[in-house]
Amino acid sequence: MHPIRKKRLTIVLFLVAGIAIAVGLTTYALRQNINLFYDPTEIAAGNAPVDVRIRAGGMVEEGSVARDTDSLKVNFRVTDYAASVPVQYEGILPDLFAEGQGVVAMGRLNEQGVFVADQVLAKHDENYMPPEVAEALERSSKGQHKSADVEKAAETTAY
Repeated sequence: MHPIRKKRLTIVLFLVAGIAIAVGLTTYALRQNINLFYDPTEIAAGNAPVDVRIRAGGMVEEGSVARDTDSLKVNFRVTDYAASVPVQYEGILPDLFAEGQGVVAMGRLNEQGVFVADQVLAKHDENYMPPEVAEALERSSKGQHKSADVEKAAETTAY
């Protein structure tokens, strides 16, 4: 093989290998940082992966908040009015967290079907609801009565 041709082939091989490594690392990083959203109906039906970081959202079920007196542990249920999922969280909850309010929790679903959250986000005013939560509530309430909160949220979250 001619030396110039050999040098070109070496350069091309290094470029291809470098691009392949860059694409592989980018794909790996994106896969590690993606958080898919699941509503309580999907989680209760077993459609959410176990021990994978996901987001779950809905409304905090009335009468479901139980705080541990000795620690920052809080147990509550998130509902989309069709199904509800138990959530465990240890930490300081947002000031706007309350029963009957919209939340999005990030964490992992354990083998017992309990969502163990490491972050809880609450809506920021009386009309706003995260778009994923509004869509999930709207899907679960089709064929049923729509609450005023869901209708307000749909109007507020329109782009």
